[in-house]
Amino acid sequence: MLRARLDMASPNINLRDPALYRIKHAEHHNTGNAWCIYPMYAYAHPIEDALEGITHSICTLEFEDQRPWYDWLLDTLCTLGLLAQPRPHQYEFARLNVTYVITSKRKLRQLVDSSIVDGWDDPRMPTIVGLRRRGYTPEAVRLMCERAGTSKAGGWTDYASLDIALREDLEGKAARAMAVLDPIKLKLTNWAELFGSADYREPCQAPYHPQQPGLGLREFSLGSEVWIERDDFAEVPAKGFFRLFPGNKVRLKYGMVIECTGCEKDASGNITAVLASVVPDTKSGTPGADAVKVKGTITWVGVHDALPVELRLYDRLFTEAQPDAGGRDFKASLNPNSKKVVRGYLEPSLANARPDDKFQFERHGYFVADRVDHTPGQPVMNRIAGLKDGWGK
Repeated sequence: MLRARLDMASPNINLRDPALYRIKHAEHHNTGNAWCIYPMYAYAHPIEDALEGITHSICTLEFEDQRPWYDWLLDTLCTLGLLAQPRPHQYEFARLNVTYVITSKRKLRQLVDSSIVDGWDDPRMPTIVGLRRRGYTPEAVRLMCERAGTSKAGGWTDYASLDIALREDLEGKAARAMAVLDPIKLKLTNWAELFGSADYREPCQAPYHPQQPGLGLREFSLGSEVWIERDDFAEVPAKGFFRLFPGNKVRLKYGMVIECTGCEKDASGNITAVLASVVPDTKSGTPGADAVKVKGTITWVGVHDALPVELRLYDRLFTEAQPDAGGRDFKASLNPNSKKVVRGYLEPSLANARPDDKFQFERHGYFVADRVDHTPGQPVMNRIAGLKDGWGK
């Protein structure tokens, strides 16, 4: 009956002789062999919308030609009394295209099947589970979509806009912490002389969040040896380098001012440790702490209470903004540096971090405890985004 009332001469092929279902004698992964009749999407879509009380069925532009069939089917079923008014209406708009991303399920499956990524929940994948594991928040995704807007014209949204939205969301709520991603040891050579023992620990503290004093303070301590970032030392500094080099003074954040005196090297000439002396009476927050002026401040983690951590540094999966444009092979523009795994150290306040907890590592960016692999005894942190966009560099 439905077919008889369709217009076989319609210029819209969807209204001539639409297929309503297919018969397939094959075992289904959920229902086994109970059914062999499967409704086609175009037939099931409007009926399911009506049964579920959908008012606005939002689709992308490729469904625009299907709307006459959508309307005809629902109008007919309502006329026959099989569905009630008001019925749903379909609206189409351009899909959200994000640069440096592919959304084709067929192509994403190739990445999974070829082990180019570590499964559908790989933090580089644009899947919901991938975005969640990477650490992107629902609020950040919604903010990006709100700013991109909707239109019939289409266009591209820069991937950087997602990172911008993420930073805006987490800036006000992510707890702060210090972490060292590329560690080298800093030895404070006059520590025992100043404090009477090489084992002395100077207590330090910092707010969990600078704009939320109600969250309290995190506590850690400074000792005779600390981990610092390898690139915070230069034996021969470039112009404008204000961190550690022989003769220069910097502040250990939340700690004391130190003066670099040199470095230690192995037999091959590789730097194995940085040497410095503590400038007395310069601890942050104490009277006279600002008497010694410095241009550089560096983050650190005490060797005695550092938490070893696996850090997964994720970046964009592709080097081209439109990897599959013009029918080209999208795998040719895979970014070889989209995932780097390094071993570093965290401050002790993160000892009880739980999976999916998010933090701002000072100087480095936003990180999340991995939903799958992180445990308090063996922390695994994923980089979500840096403090600023460094892709252009």
